[in-house]
Amino acid sequence: MALSHYVNTMGRNLSQRYGHKVHKIAIDAGFTCPNRDGTKGNGGCTFCNNVSFSPNGRNIPDVTLQIQAGKQVIRKRTGARKYIAYFQAYTNTYADVCELEKQYDTVLAEKDIIGLSVGTRADCVSNEVLDLLQKYQNQGIEVWLELGLQSTFDETLQKVNRGSDFADYQKVITQAQQRQIPVCTHLIIGLPGENKQHNKVSLQRVLDHGVQGLKLHPLHVVKGTQLANQWRQGEYQPLSMLEYIHIAADLIEMTPDHIVYHRVTGTAPKQLLLAPDWCSKKWAVLNGIENELKSRGVKQWN
Repeated sequence: MALSHYVNTMGRNLSQRYGHKVHKIAIDAGFTCPNRDGTKGNGGCTFCNNVSFSPNGRNIPDVTLQIQAGKQVIRKRTGARKYIAYFQAYTNTYADVCELEKQYDTVLAEKDIIGLSVGTRADCVSNEVLDLLQKYQNQGIEVWLELGLQSTFDETLQKVNRGSDFADYQKVITQAQQRQIPVCTHLIIGLPGENKQHNKVSLQRVLDHGVQGLKLHPLHVVKGTQLANQWRQGEYQPLSMLEYIHIAADLIEMTPDHIVYHRVTGTAPKQLLLAPDWCSKKWAVLNGIENELKSRGVKQWN
């Protein structure tokens, strides 16, 4: 068995729709964030060190070279021959729309790139940005707007210095829906002060707003963050792997079958990860979620 037997995964969904494997290539286009450059704050969210989830880092500034390098790795690992360019690091709509269009056009001109996935914050998505994404979608390009919401509880968002609130998200997802742009919402499990009931409420609120895709992440503590200081001082205790697996399975079980899970866990490089150590063991977590769903006798589409 595989996780896709129990969950409507992105890989499963793309294979069914395109008839072959399609894989994301994560790129770093050199954008920053209003919560880091002083516009809304400095230092970013308490948990944020973007190097921890940006595999290419900023050592290859040319996005075309990042795409080419990503293709070579993914071809060998998965056999995929078509790709979605995933603008992942920081806030990838935080620039003038002309600059955004230039960056997006550059990667879409690359051979075998059939889609565009843009990671961003709801407070940085203007009508002009949405119009641009709609233009690409009208050209037959696979488009996803990925919104890093993390939680629907404003108290939590303030606690982690998010600099954005649930109302920002509600506004943008409504505007995206009006243009029929699919939205993938990111939710973090294990945020300070939250428990599984918070996670269930956040998921239900997102589902009620008509989201098309979801990403689940465990909150991990990485070097160079305020959260790392809080963890060292005993102010934050991460979830155990078993706790995360149970909560992730609960959320998957709540999710209607048409919702696509782009990700059900997240990892950080060992050289940056402080805690919990299981966040460097992707396959152990994925297998744990699969086994938990199997033991419950449930699938996402029950």
